[in-house]
Amino acid sequence: MQEARSAGAKNRAQAAGIEKKTKTQSAESAPFEQFQRAVQLMQEGKYDKARDLFAQLSSEGIPELADRSRVYLAVCSRYSSRESLNFASMEERYDYAVSLLNQGQYEDARDQFEGMLERNPDADYAHYGLALLNSMTGQAEECLEHLSRAIELNSRNRLQARSDADFADMADDPRFTELLYPETQ
Repeated sequence: MQEARSAGAKNRAQAAGIEKKTKTQSAESAPFEQFQRAVQLMQEGKYDKARDLFAQLSSEGIPELADRSRVYLAVCSRYSSRESLNFASMEERYDYAVSLLNQGQYEDARDQFEGMLERNPDADYAHYGLALLNSMTGQAEECLEHLSRAIELNSRNRLQARSDADFADMADDPRFTELLYPETQ
């Protein structure tokens, strides 16, 4: 009987030790979980929320995470400032998107063109810009879709596209030729 009590006390002590370790491990893993959450927010484009978490981790986090958090904090700050761009007109925003396109910043240019379409789904120039972008990035289907819509909205886009060197990658596609030269069909 004494052995059973002794074994029971020993099991309770081991269980308490395990519980204490689990709480300690949980407290130690909290910064890692917070870091993972911040990275997830950043990937979702929620830069302001991610920036707050990275700021907290960089100042009071585990040293291994503090350096990485500072790097991601700078990235979030840069991207959140991009979101706050204000344009006087749609033409100014279009010019900015084209400059991004010319610099090879395709995803940022795509964001700008798509933002124009959110504000005005019938903006032929935004469809034309997305057609250019898709041509330059090898996305033929999307290129044809946006170019077709741009021409539908403004027939002058057909003439512009005929002489636009940025559509060079599409020149061998018969659907592209058919879209630009319907009178030959």
